[in-house]
Amino acid sequence: MEYQHYQPKLHIVLHEPEIPHNTGSVGRTCVAIGAKLWLVRPLGFRVDDYYLRRAGLDYWEHLEWQVVDDWTDLIRHLPSHRMWFFSKKCQKSYVTVRYERGDVLVFGSESQGLPPFILATCGERGLRIPIRSPTRSLNLSNSVAIASFEALRQWGSLHDAGSLPD
Repeated sequence: MEYQHYQPKLHIVLHEPEIPHNTGSVGRTCVAIGAKLWLVRPLGFRVDDYYLRRAGLDYWEHLEWQVVDDWTDLIRHLPSHRMWFFSKKCQKSYVTVRYERGDVLVFGSESQGLPPFILATCGERGLRIPIRSPTRSLNLSNSVAIASFEALRQWGSLHDAGSLPD
């Protein structure tokens, strides 16, 4: 049976990701929920990296994904999409907003988070996932899963854990 690619419900952006297994895990989550993964260069690994593929397991071939050269290139590809920016430096909780199909969830690199030039422009679209101290931050792939499943929860798409409608 040949796999039919999907129309993405969400877009997940990893800005300059550094760790291949985190990106692989995010890719696996994207397949599970019907999201498209966008990788903004520079990347800390090659897209044919063994660890990237290993973390995504046999799901990578089913993933809708694209690599873009830089932030400007990403904006060219997603000009009319509504973006949400995730950072521990933002104040608004990710559960206080209403996500819409087609939204873009943007996450920064594992070591630096989102760069200042992006944070300076996100305004009310800057969100955080509250955590208690002394924890500095959550793992990137965990953050993507938390935020993306909140969007699905709001849409009522979690009613059947066995499968999500396309």
